[in-house]
Amino acid sequence: MPTFTSHDGTRLAYRVTGRGEPLICLPGGPGRAATYLGDLGGLAEHRRLVLLDPRGTGESAVPADPASYRCDRQVADVEALRAHLGLDRVDLLGHSAGGNLALLYAGRHPDRVGSLALITPGTRAVDIDAGEAEWRAAVALRAGEPWYEAGRAAFEEVWAGRPVSEAGDAVKPFAYGRWDAAARRHDAAAGSETNPDVAPAYYAEGAFDPPVTRAALARLDAPVLVLAAEYDPGPTPGRAAELAALMPRAELAVQWGAGHYPWLDDAEGFVRTVAAFLDPAVATVRHTVGAGDGRGVRLAYRVRGERSAPPVILVHGRGGDSRDWDEIAGHLAATRRVYALDLRGHGLSDWPGRYSFEAFRDDLIGFITGLGLTGADVVGHSMGGAAAALLAQEAPGLIGRLVLEDVPPLLPLDPPRGPVERPKGPLGFDWPVIADINAQLNTPDPAWHRRFATLTTATLVLAGGPRSHVDQKALAALAGRIPRVRLATFTTGHLIHETDPAGFLAALREFGIG
Repeated sequence: MPTFTSHDGTRLAYRVTGRGEPLICLPGGPGRAATYLGDLGGLAEHRRLVLLDPRGTGESAVPADPASYRCDRQVADVEALRAHLGLDRVDLLGHSAGGNLALLYAGRHPDRVGSLALITPGTRAVDIDAGEAEWRAAVALRAGEPWYEAGRAAFEEVWAGRPVSEAGDAVKPFAYGRWDAAARRHDAAAGSETNPDVAPAYYAEGAFDPPVTRAALARLDAPVLVLAAEYDPGPTPGRAAELAALMPRAELAVQWGAGHYPWLDDAEGFVRTVAAFLDPAVATVRHTVGAGDGRGVRLAYRVRGERSAPPVILVHGRGGDSRDWDEIAGHLAATRRVYALDLRGHGLSDWPGRYSFEAFRDDLIGFITGLGLTGADVVGHSMGGAAAALLAQEAPGLIGRLVLEDVPPLLPLDPPRGPVERPKGPLGFDWPVIADINAQLNTPDPAWHRRFATLTTATLVLAGGPRSHVDQKALAALAGRIPRVRLATFTTGHLIHETDPAGFLAALREFGIG
């Protein structure tokens, strides 16, 4: 493992894995080596993880002065690592107790922080703590688990004054969203990865000055992600929201169904959330349109062009994402503020597992209202175009012009589409999208097709021609139902904007988008 020497001569080690820009990762414990972080559920596919073994843990040396384990004194270790790596600014991720260290570093060296990701973070540094009532509520969420009663009884002893460290194995399942074999292995490794001498010194008197840290964080001009987990009492989602409110550019994300180690409970969901945050080309917005559970859906998007330019929204087709529009967006950005989003179940947006045209329509409503884009022109391809058409039917006042690129005519398919086998390997979208949308394409709501005759939005329909799998006669008939419509037919097939970008852009310009 590579090493460097910190300010007091202590040799510290770190592990590097992954590709891309470096992300310094501070483990929790306190006093646990970074081994337990693994590759953070696959985050290493997006960033080069620099996983620090804190002093006295893993391959790092035991310091001559045990008092240097104190959290505030380890800020100098992070700064020494930054200098060793030759970085002017660092992207920093802190998990659990490492979140306290990350907060102190950001408060002391705000000009050195590029971004800050706090994963189920400790919050003592800013004097935020969950009380017994919140712990009881978090524990009660696991009622029904086979280990719940024994665990709850152990926590009763803790609430009566017994240290958590003495509560035994009964409380361990509460740290995980699933107490399965992987969680058991992860927990079993903790003993060999942890230096028990660190924790008492880490939280020793003088480690934290919350008023000073809060004041410094209020001036932090860097994007911050606070990721909480539904089942985690430290911090609860509510307390995590309180932490996020301390920093002007912070956003809160809650990983549902997860515990204190969210990358173990849903690796793909964790990576989507964190990778979207860390990518400077990607922004996110959360909406609750149509969300009966109140949790909402987080949508990732890419934006180009001048802020003052008139907005246009690009909506991808099934199985695609915002990057499908890169060439078109690059051209449109010369005169437009271009927003290309990932619909739910696609790209870096949330993958809730159930999908419908109505849900995609709600994504567009939430996206437009959430970002204040009322009046934007909307360009939708295939499935995304159908969702945009439903948007125009439901809320025509939200949009300006509408472009429908080789969209399904929303008439029953004959023959209907049957089951499709999932291809091997990772996908950039949630596979249930296929079955859910095929079911609606087979038997669409008849009102969808009828309501095209009542559209008030100026609409351009682009047909892919005989090479497209979309029924072109039915698409032309659909266009004929729309009162304010133009129809342009290409010979490219279904992917007009990719196969003939120049012709696609010319059609948009003639329609007033360009």
